Amino acid sequence: MLEGITGEKVREAEEMIKRGLDEKKLRARLGADWKLIAEVARARIKAKNKFSRNDLWMDLEGLRYATHEIVARYRAERMKEFGVKSVADVSCGVGIQLIFYAMKVERAYGIDIDPLKIEFARRNANLYGVHNIEFINADSLSPETVGKIDAEVIFSDPARPPEMPERRLEDLLPSPLAVYNAYRPKTDAFIFDLPPQMRRERVPWRGEFEYIDLFGALNRLTFYTEPLAEAERSAVILPAEARLESDPDLENVVEWTEKPGQYLYEIPQSVDYADLINELFHTLKADAKMLIRQKRRVLATGDEKLRSPYLKRTYAVVGVVPFHPVRINDFLRREGFGRATLRISVPDGEYWKIRRRIEVNLRGDRRAFVFQIGETAVIAEGL
Repeated sequence: MLEGITGEKVREAEEMIKRGLDEKKLRARLGADWKLIAEVARARIKAKNKFSRNDLWMDLEGLRYATHEIVARYRAERMKEFGVKSVADVSCGVGIQLIFYAMKVERAYGIDIDPLKIEFARRNANLYGVHNIEFINADSLSPETVGKIDAEVIFSDPARPPEMPERRLEDLLPSPLAVYNAYRPKTDAFIFDLPPQMRRERVPWRGEFEYIDLFGALNRLTFYTEPLAEAERSAVILPAEARLESDPDLENVVEWTEKPGQYLYEIPQSVDYADLINELFHTLKADAKMLIRQKRRVLATGDEKLRSPYLKRTYAVVGVVPFHPVRINDFLRREGFGRATLRISVPDGEYWKIRRRIEVNLRGDRRAFVFQIGETAVIAEGL
């Protein structure tokens, strides 16, 4: 399927795409397989810093579902702690997570129904120097395929329909319900990649829900069935590898306030989604209070300058004014601010309209972060 498609051809396509050459020139230069070569090249360009290598094999769909290398490495290290000797990835795609798992076990299986994905994964394994994977191009749920697999742990990162009103296990491909039923006679140790927005009560098994933040954004929800679980819920901050676990015995110390203190503390989405704010406050050991809890933004506040791997960012509060672009602009001009980043929830298309009004005639070098608490604008600087 990839016969005749070489790394040299893909690198040539990358250079042509970066130079802005059109499809006609790509077709003339790259030959009969120009479409696939160009797509691999576009995927490599789009991947940027997602992987330590810039020569991996993937199409754009494969890139979309591929696990970031930092996440793949973290999860492989975690699985190693259990002493696992064998693993099967039953929807391996282009193989990144599978490859990192395989680095930590004696034997691995990579299964995918798409022959192109299997060939990509095989090439990627060779690039990483991993040679203990048996690749199987087949339906991972067929009895024939299941019969070939002898693995302690079954991992699945299913495809997610892009437009669904609510995330459900039965809508994922392959469905974790079907994977569990097919492989349960062989093992009870499963790892599923799930949409982070999925409600936990929709998952019918006992285990651990691990929410992963990567570079300040929620990246993954990994569910471990009970034999692999270390807590009911956990949050991991990568690349710092800071980890919080649920503790039902902790005293509830979370208090709320409507007034900001001297500092704002932005809480990672993983901590919020995992309902670990109480555990976070115990870890911080500071007199902090909750200020807002929104879908995309969770803020606590206090009078201590806190730096912690469990916090996304700490800001120093410099002013509080009514939330109106003119009032905010007046304050920023007086204080010598030149730019303003809005940390507010606004309708699509409104962000830049509001920001331009707030930034009109600003001349300073300082950057302000503008938060909205009810009818009030809290203006802060990042530390």
